[in-house]
Amino acid sequence: MTPEPGDRDKAGAPLNAESDAKARIKGGLPEGESAPDAGTRAESLTPAEPGVASDETQADASRSEVAATGDGGRAEVIEVRKGMFGVRGTGDTSGYGGLNRTIEFPAPSQPPFGGWWDQVYARIGELVPNYGEVVTKVVIHRGEITFFVARQHLPALVQHLRDDAQLRFEFCSGVSGVHYPADTGRELHAVYHLQSMTHNRRIRLEVSAPESDPHIPSVVRTYPTADWHERETYDMFGIVFDGHPALTRILMPDDWPGHPQRKDYPLGGIPVEYKGATVPPPDQRRTYC
Repeated sequence: MTPEPGDRDKAGAPLNAESDAKARIKGGLPEGESAPDAGTRAESLTPAEPGVASDETQADASRSEVAATGDGGRAEVIEVRKGMFGVRGTGDTSGYGGLNRTIEFPAPSQPPFGGWWDQVYARIGELVPNYGEVVTKVVIHRGEITFFVARQHLPALVQHLRDDAQLRFEFCSGVSGVHYPADTGRELHAVYHLQSMTHNRRIRLEVSAPESDPHIPSVVRTYPTADWHERETYDMFGIVFDGHPALTRILMPDDWPGHPQRKDYPLGGIPVEYKGATVPPPDQRRTYC
């Protein structure tokens, strides 16, 4: 029976006080990591025996995200977007005509990052001899770590991330796409969310490709759960995942033209059954002034 908020024990304390005090939020932050379950031994495909202890993986609480950024550089401004729906020159009847938004990438971070982030970073460096060519930059932003990976090295890296006992990112929880039209030469981005259930850690990988060559190697061989995720990213963004066992559309009809979540996809209009009239898309509406 779940105690009601007002239930109390004989001493007058709430019945759920002890459990609430011990409750933890587990996730991406280094200080939120827990050690593996007692008696659990991570079987390894690599010869080294993992040494994971909670006292070695706790982050310094005084360390801030700003400190991790260090002198790595400034945020990269991609564009300043004005208005809504890409409207240019004419009146925007959506009501968002005065909106100004800066599109930028967070600045790259420099080690030491703190906690287990440094352990993962160092272990990848041990496993990958040409580390600088594989991981182009590391970003810590809003309490999460992202490794930017050169697309040709993605299959080998995820194999290490999954199989190495000191990493053991066994689960790919999702693959998503992003379209940055102003990011010349790398307009299409694929984002991979990986989780280690052995060590209770989460990281993100980000891979980019140009619109003129939208190919990224598939990770389905390593992470079978990425099958439908890659199909959806292909369907919505047009990223071609080379090596996918059956890369077909998953949401739109097979003969659907274009990829609906790209920024340059036509917004469309609404046909109105009154003398052939239509409601034009927002970027084609005229002003009334």
